Amino acid sequence: MIRFENVGLRYGMGPEVLRDISFRIEPQSFQFLTGPSGAGKTSLMRLLFMALKPTRGLIKAFGKDTATISQRELPAVRRRIGVVFQDFRLLDHLTTYENVALPLRVLGREEAQYRADVIELLKWVGLGERMHVQPQVLSGGEKQRAAIARALITKPEVLLADEPTGNVDPPLARRLLRLFIELNRLGTSVIIATHDFSLMEQIDARRLVLADGRLTIYE
Repeated sequence: MIRFENVGLRYGMGPEVLRDISFRIEPQSFQFLTGPSGAGKTSLMRLLFMALKPTRGLIKAFGKDTATISQRELPAVRRRIGVVFQDFRLLDHLTTYENVALPLRVLGREEAQYRADVIELLKWVGLGERMHVQPQVLSGGEKQRAAIARALITKPEVLLADEPTGNVDPPLARRLLRLFIELNRLGTSVIIATHDFSLMEQIDARRLVLADGRLTIYE
């Protein structure tokens, strides 16, 4: 689904922050991306989401070279990838329901087409009773689950989650991990960037470990 071959990345004229990165994200796979602060995890996630282009090397997403994807093609390819940001990025003037439905509204869908799906997904992440409130009254864990639901509403083939348990307590972190595991069982490839070793120990999954801009893979 996504393939990196000898990828390097630098910002401006600075040194390379990622060097000779090669790996594949296979269909229905589950992996953690980890490493010390400053190792390049956020940069790698941005390359995966095509928010950046590599300085050198090849990245292919769904058979397309990301360096040559046109601006016209890019939105359609990106829609196949869901992203859960560490800072949630919920819109305060919208309800939970409206935040989750927003990607479908942007695509021009009529509410009658998606309302049942949004409600079902909110119930699945445990927010069925919170769909009509705004983010200001949600707890950190509820905001995280709303962000996950928004990333899933377009039924992506790949889900990228950047420190999804960084602001929640251990019991909620385990609950969120179970959501990701269930999502993976339903067919979505999952990549979780995390510093939380206790979280990674709860599931036998591949680990992509970044250190000094280089990647080591532990199957």
